[in-house]
Amino acid sequence: MLSKFSTAALAATLSLAASAAMAGPSDYAFEPVTAQMKKGDDVTLSIRLTNKQTGKPVADAVIFKTRVDMAPDGMAEMESAVAPLPSQEPGVYAFRTDLPMAGRYQVTLSAKVQGESETVTGKVIVTATK
Repeated sequence: MLSKFSTAALAATLSLAASAAMAGPSDYAFEPVTAQMKKGDDVTLSIRLTNKQTGKPVADAVIFKTRVDMAPDGMAEMESAVAPLPSQEPGVYAFRTDLPMAGRYQVTLSAKVQGESETVTGKVIVTATK
């Protein structure tokens, strides 16, 4: 016979397993650590990936596709090269890019998250100032 503690522990475990099984790519969000920065060459963009259900950062995701362009200002063809940088904080992914002129830039990311069969994608807007 299970004790009250064992029953509660089993129920909590099953609840966690059910919520993890129901997670999907839309349960994650990319957001800028800093949404505004000065324009220039070799700018560091830091993007946080969080689980919307738990509010916790998602560490160890594999970001396999990035793009930075000026689509929000109608200049999607104005694309900048992007290079990954080492992460300084769990769930924060850093990239080096050029933001040659003032305006809004769209950062598009695709990631593989442990335990997710589908790709997690997102778009983040940052603003470069003079």
